[in-house]
Amino acid sequence: MRKLLPLAMLLSLLMLACGEDEGNFAPAIEQRDSLPILKSRGVSTLISDSGIIRYKIIAEEWYIYDRRNPSFWAFEKGLFLEQFDEKYHVKAFVNADTAYYYDRKELWELRGRVLVKNLKGETFKTSLLYWDQKKHELYSDRFMEIKGETQELSGYDFRSDERMTRYSIHSSKGAFPLGEDKPATPKPDAKTMAEYADTTQHTGAPAANNNNMVTTPRNSNTGKVTPSTPKQPNRNVKTDNRTPNAAPNKPRTVEQIKKQ
Repeated sequence: MRKLLPLAMLLSLLMLACGEDEGNFAPAIEQRDSLPILKSRGVSTLISDSGIIRYKIIAEEWYIYDRRNPSFWAFEKGLFLEQFDEKYHVKAFVNADTAYYYDRKELWELRGRVLVKNLKGETFKTSLLYWDQKKHELYSDRFMEIKGETQELSGYDFRSDERMTRYSIHSSKGAFPLGEDKPATPKPDAKTMAEYADTTQHTGAPAANNNNMVTTPRNSNTGKVTPSTPKQPNRNVKTDNRTPNAAPNKPRTVEQIKKQ
């Protein structure tokens, strides 16, 4: 009996401990899609496509919700993304306050202060930008501001290719400075203008006879132009006083000339 007493006391203590632990367990999770399958902090990773590194992602938090409909990745504390070409050169970079990536659709949704920069050094600023990787294009219906070395644009309904080098924007306004080496108004060459100048006044040609000009007086009542017959020039006409029957002088023969 003395040996069984400590054993009974030990079993009772274990039962009490198990009873207390049962109250510390969390309830069972019924909706699995409400929790992410992956939580990661301080992320800096490379993403490849068909064995080629395409993107570099830097984020403070990265959550993957695989049971959501649709499934997506969440970068709710900011995202910095670089895009590479086949030779691992940076084609563009994207910075946003919040980003979501829908893996099945291959669609990025960038929100907040969105900043994109391309290889030309042009910057694109907006509050919402979609990047469709299947169609290889970016688009936004929000206000977009574009700044480059030689131009500034702003407007709505933005659409572009993945490299952000060929794009269109509607309801736009901006500034396009002209180059210093290209004057706004072309200036004619002085020598060329001198060659084609009117030199009739310097060649000694007689002035035009005003008597030969045709005048077209205007009728004061009707306002119509009344054509008039042109004036005939003054000519000194020589008259022949010979009668029509008079024969013209005949040329002399050689014999008549010798006799003289």
